[in-house]
Amino acid sequence: MWSSREAFENDVCPVGDDLLGSLYRASEHGLPQLVESVSADVRAMLALFCYKRAHLHSMSLAIAATCSERDLIEQGGIVGSTLFAMSREAPSAAPSASGSRRSITLSTRPLSTFIPVADEIEDEDGSFAAMPA
Repeated sequence: MWSSREAFENDVCPVGDDLLGSLYRASEHGLPQLVESVSADVRAMLALFCYKRAHLHSMSLAIAATCSERDLIEQGGIVGSTLFAMSREAPSAAPSASGSRRSITLSTRPLSTFIPVADEIEDEDGSFAAMPA
């Protein structure tokens, strides 16, 4: 069993794959009830684990909102303190999953032009001969 500091430093998920999958699929309203089923220290480790992954950032903030500042600092130090502050900010200040992504634009022009390849091969004497078809 990993200590909390080793788990944080070695980037080990503090919960099983089944629970992590359930958390990932939970709506943002059902997430706090599901998270409350684990102990406070594991919850803090889980918030920190998710915080390190961009695609789980919003889930990290939701989990951290259910943690005490003391637990987050014990498990993650300054990162835990920062996560606690971010989780307590106004909901409008936290980026939404779709609002934080930049839109993708595609070019309508060719990216590059290609020079036609000559169908000739240079002979040993320096003259060019047509390639056999």
